[in-house]
Amino acid sequence: MSLSPARVRLAILALAMGGFGIGLTEFVAMGLLPNLAADLLPGVWAVSHEKANAQAGWLVSAYALGVVVGAPTIAALAARFPRKQLLLACVGVFALGTVASAVLPTFGLVLVARFVAALPHGAYFGIAALVAASLMGPGKRGQGVAFVLAGLTIANVVGVPAITFLGQNTSWRVAYLAVAAVFVLTFVAVALLVPLQAGDPAATMRRELTVFRRPQVWLTLLLGSLGFGGFFAVYTFVSPVATNVARLDVSLVPFVLVAAGLGMTIGNLAGGRGADHHVMRTLFICFGIFAVALTGFALTAQYPVGLFVFVFLVSGAASALSPAIQTRLMDVAGDSQSIAAAINHSALNIGNSLGAYLGGITIAAGLGYLSPTWVGLLLCVPGVGLALVSVALERRSRASGADSEAAGKVALDEDAVLDRTLA
Repeated sequence: MSLSPARVRLAILALAMGGFGIGLTEFVAMGLLPNLAADLLPGVWAVSHEKANAQAGWLVSAYALGVVVGAPTIAALAARFPRKQLLLACVGVFALGTVASAVLPTFGLVLVARFVAALPHGAYFGIAALVAASLMGPGKRGQGVAFVLAGLTIANVVGVPAITFLGQNTSWRVAYLAVAAVFVLTFVAVALLVPLQAGDPAATMRRELTVFRRPQVWLTLLLGSLGFGGFFAVYTFVSPVATNVARLDVSLVPFVLVAAGLGMTIGNLAGGRGADHHVMRTLFICFGIFAVALTGFALTAQYPVGLFVFVFLVSGAASALSPAIQTRLMDVAGDSQSIAAAINHSALNIGNSLGAYLGGITIAAGLGYLSPTWVGLLLCVPGVGLALVSVALERRSRASGADSEAAGKVALDEDAVLDRTLA
């Protein structure tokens, strides 16, 4: 059934609402990290604020690990089911997991709730990306993916700062309940606006898992993990950097998050357009800007202007990587499109978890709140190396294919000559 342009826009808006809610539930912990640490780890907080903040960073890692586990599992098991119903199931789990995060009493239980709430993250974005790409049509896959991810990035412009402000003036638990309300609204929007789309009836778990036999898939996943590891090493601790390093009042933290969100939004859209023109070139450009931005952040974040400028650039460069990596995975995954679209988010959240964990280690070791930035830069460098390896393998594969085609042509010509001779 052909949809009108207005209906397509509304359907993609509903999908982006899911991304908006996911952005809130994933990133609100960054702005409220000291609040979470003080409330859930009062004993550690009384001894050392730095150690309490570092341990509270595990909440970010727990969410990221939930994405890593949930994305390939759900995508592989559910590829044949109708996509709209899968999206609704994912949003329902988000709502329940976020409510549990808000009401459970101890750090350990909240840690488990964050893990559970994250399980449908990759599957939602993977399925929504496939739906959006089909609605946008040929030649616009990167933009379709970017529009879905735009909900997540816009959440960082308006949603996360607003929820952070709410949590600072009430409690972090009220903030998470507000996020759960966004998921309820998303459920209604997806139910009303997203058209029915069948799953892939030929999909099996075995076929989907064959994607992991492809070296290019592994290279792309590792590339995404390292890139976002560098980003989250910085972003997880942006709130204490703003208050303890740049000496800003806590009321200005939401404005720092707005700067990050603007960078994410602009970077995401730019990365989507770049991916539609040339995926690998886009990746190299993004990594270059990312490395420069991380260096600038490390050297100037103690000054308010440096903090705002470079948190914008770091966020923009990292966010531009996401649609480019998503498109690259769809290019190299063959028939396993459902799981390829989902495991991108597993890879990115391995990076999220790794960055938050390594950044927390350097802070707990007394190296300061800017030390994770250097961790991010170290993770960025091998990312560029992996991109170079990917390009080299692709060129070798093309050359091998061209040689095989030429050999086949020669063989056909020789057969033709032999046939004429015998005749």
